[in-house]
Amino acid sequence: MKIALDAMGGDYAPQVTVEGAAAALTDFGGKLDKLVLVGDETKLKAELDRIAFSHAKLEICHASQAVAMDESPVKSLREKKDSSLSVGANLVKQGDCEALISAGNTGACVAASTVKMRHLKGVERAGIASPLPNENGPCNIIDAGANVEAKPSHLLQYAIMGSVYAEHVQGKENPVVGLLSVGEEDSKGTEFTKEVFGMLKEAKGINFRGNVEGHDLFESKLDVVVCDGFVGNITLKTAEATVKVMFKWVKREVKKSPFRMLGASMAKGAFKAAKDKGNPEIFGGSPLLGVNGVVIISHGGSSALAIQNAIRAGMNGVAHGINPIIEEAIAENASLM
Repeated sequence: MKIALDAMGGDYAPQVTVEGAAAALTDFGGKLDKLVLVGDETKLKAELDRIAFSHAKLEICHASQAVAMDESPVKSLREKKDSSLSVGANLVKQGDCEALISAGNTGACVAASTVKMRHLKGVERAGIASPLPNENGPCNIIDAGANVEAKPSHLLQYAIMGSVYAEHVQGKENPVVGLLSVGEEDSKGTEFTKEVFGMLKEAKGINFRGNVEGHDLFESKLDVVVCDGFVGNITLKTAEATVKVMFKWVKREVKKSPFRMLGASMAKGAFKAAKDKGNPEIFGGSPLLGVNGVVIISHGGSSALAIQNAIRAGMNGVAHGINPIIEEAIAENASLM
């Protein structure tokens, strides 16, 4: 198994990407044949020297450019052909690696992956499946930002791809699929979501529950929630920000009283468990489903732990080989598109 890591991608690269790669090789390097750090060779070697790490399965592939987090995806793809992101995508395209991991510019990662790897047969648009913590296990919201101007057929394909991923990678039997809307009733929603509803209801191989609301993402038995990338990205970032600010508020209130601090000390384990359950770093990253390869997109502010877990997610994607299964499921529902 050969994995490429965009070592220059992310707010804190290359420090955290190199640290995450080192942790991945230390903890589960036995399952890897090669882990390629893609980026500025001088900077990457300096980081490896800083943490005094070397490994027989670690390689460096030099890339002279890096894509900034606020850079135009199309412009970066056109003008930075030797960026760590483009070079990493090429490694997968050429078969030198089987997966690409990046915490860099999401739009640029989607653009580079789709242009260089191309879509799977029958797939019109790739979608990001981002896992959210749910009472019943991860709930994958797709699309979480790859395609903000989606068509109904795109959402049907998201449901199919998300369902395949939940079943074959996450091990969920007959995964439950919901359509994010403003009410559970069949009649609720826009003309767009109503059209998607009808397609999902007729789709083969989809365990479609119907419309779901925001609270269902965390409380109901749901494995896949379908929406366009505009709604999905806002939902994802709102959820992440809510978790962060809630713990900030609790911490502030606890510090106001020594008695509260004592109580908080006694409940420290419970606080940590709750925080870990909502920590996106545990998942590591989100798969970009629908491209001819395995791509994991991690948060721009990823820590070394998140990078390590993103590499693990990429390894799982390669190991389960779901792309042919996605193509079969898409073909089975071609008449609806």
